[in-house]
Amino acid sequence: MSLHEIVLPETEPETEWIRGRAVQKVSTFRTHARLQLTLGAALLAWAEERGQVGSEWRFRVAPPGEVRRPLVPDVAYVSNARLIGLRGRDLELPPFAPDVAIEVLSPDDVLQHVAHKISVYLASGSELVIVVDPHDRSVRLHDRNGVRVLHGDDVLQHGALPGFALALPALFRVIDPPR
Repeated sequence: MSLHEIVLPETEPETEWIRGRAVQKVSTFRTHARLQLTLGAALLAWAEERGQVGSEWRFRVAPPGEVRRPLVPDVAYVSNARLIGLRGRDLELPPFAPDVAIEVLSPDDVLQHVAHKISVYLASGSELVIVVDPHDRSVRLHDRNGVRVLHGDDVLQHGALPGFALALPALFRVIDPPR
C-alpha cells in the first residue's frame, strides 16, 4: 500500500474500501441483477457517443485531502471527455470518481456503507449518485443540492444525464415474477 493509494486485490465479488476498511461487495440476487442490467442497458443506449457505461467497474477515488481508494459502483457512467488521454491501468481503473454512480440495494447491504459511498463519490467529483431500492420501488438521486426521491410513475431524469429518461414502472417491471 502506498502513502497515496489503498490498493486491494481483485476478488469475486469485488472488494472496496469503505469506512476505513476492506469490505467485499454482497453477492447479488435475481432482483439486483435484473435492475443492474436494466439500468446499464438503458444508460448504454443513451450514452453512445457521450461516454462509457460499465457494471462493477472499479474506480480509484480520492476526496480532497484523503488517500485514493477503490470503490465499485453497480453501474457507472463516465463522459468521453474525462476518459480522453487515459491509457493502460488508468483507463481500466480510472483515478477519479465516475460522473454518475449507481448502487442497487440488496437485502444484505449495510446502509452506513451505502451512505459512506454516496458521500465519497460526491466529495470526489461525481455529479450524481443514484440509489435504487427494490424493496419500496424507489430511486434516490443524490447530488450536491441534496436528495430527490422518485417513486410511483416518476421518471428517472437528471441534469448529469442530459436527455436520459427512464420511467420507474418500466425499471421495476423487470423484477416482477414471471406470469
